[in-house]
Amino acid sequence: MKNQIKTVVLMGALSAVLIGIGGALGQGYLILAAVIALAMNVGAYFFSDRMVLAMHGAKEVSPAEAPELHRRVEELARNAQLPKPRVFIMEDPQPNAFATGRNPEHGVVAVTTGLMGLLDARELRGVIAHELAHIKNRDILVSTIAATIASAVTFLANAAGFISAFAGGNQDDEQEEGLSPVQSLVLALVAPIAATLIQLGISRSREYLADRTGAEICGDPEALAQALQKLEQGAQMMPSPAARPATASLFIVNPFAGAGSILQLFSTHPSIPERVRRLRALGARREQPWGEHHSLGGPLGT
Repeated sequence: MKNQIKTVVLMGALSAVLIGIGGALGQGYLILAAVIALAMNVGAYFFSDRMVLAMHGAKEVSPAEAPELHRRVEELARNAQLPKPRVFIMEDPQPNAFATGRNPEHGVVAVTTGLMGLLDARELRGVIAHELAHIKNRDILVSTIAATIASAVTFLANAAGFISAFAGGNQDDEQEEGLSPVQSLVLALVAPIAATLIQLGISRSREYLADRTGAEICGDPEALAQALQKLEQGAQMMPSPAARPATASLFIVNPFAGAGSILQLFSTHPSIPERVRRLRALGARREQPWGEHHSLGGPLGT
């Protein structure tokens, strides 16, 4: 119920940003923005997973193409009492992963080629468990809707700036409706930031919960802790050519970790050291030590 309420609040808040863009441009644009907001909400619910996968060039792989990856996903989905999600791989050198799908029956787990080459089998189990935790906790609909509509906000804010800039010179003194070029520039800068701040309000707390639930699914908090440390280092060293601010919240680690820019100030992720600290504290409280039976061998290929 809490996630359902958050979904409604998120859709409403981001829709308000969209409608606000239209209202700033004038009454005619307000109606257009309201229609776009309605269409985006409906479209985000049914098609946002496909949009996000397409944006990052993710390709579905069969059990024959990635047998070990499928086996791990199937095993952990069974532990989590979830339907087995579809499995996708992204041709991206940055090690990262995300899950999407509006409900467990439409779940998807996507990993990058960089992640497959970096993590060993035990660490990969931890990452997959984290992504399945998002599906189990029904975080995916919230995050995917946020990513989709935030992308629309960014696009429309920039488009509104161009429209107003070109139309501004034709406005006479009696028609004050619309924005000046300077106001349009401010709108193009502020609207995407507003959309990102809305995402921040939800995603950070959900990452902590997904870490905890993921540790319970795989039974190995230390595996996820080690994976997070490796992924953060990998993201800092290897920028992703497909990274987008609007979809950054979907990934297990911030894809802009090495950006060294203002994007860091608006990170949708809690700090990796704090996530690792919580996972290791969770492991220390468990009575069963982590034995060798949790380690599944060396690097996992496809």
